Amino acid sequence: EVQLVESGGGLVQPGGSLRLSCAASGFTFSTYDMNWVRQAPGKGLEWVSTINSGGDTTGYADSVKGRFTISRDNAKKTVYLDMNRLKPEDTGVYYCITSRLGVTSWGQGTQVTVAS
Repeated sequence: EVQLVESGGGLVQPGGSLRLSCAASGFTFSTYDMNWVRQAPGKGLEWVSTINSGGDTTGYADSVKGRFTISRDNAKKTVYLDMNRLKPEDTGVYYCITSRLGVTSWGQGTQVTVAS
């Protein structure tokens, strides 16, 4: 069974930083692309970033490009999202997800709140 457990969220002031982690189990992590998505209060899901299985290709939404960095440690079966220069509009629940053969697996999410 695929399990994804996010951690690292919290309350941070504008301009601050956070590191999110997503620990994976139940599947061959090193062969799966991994993604971060987020959902702001009252809004739909927004794709944030993707990293390929080998960790050498990444992609970012324009809204976070240059501020967020995705990475992974296949030995630890963990994907990370380093978030810098945070803005109030980055507030939301962040989820790590992975998909294969039409099946998408989600973690429970971690809340990020950017406020002064």
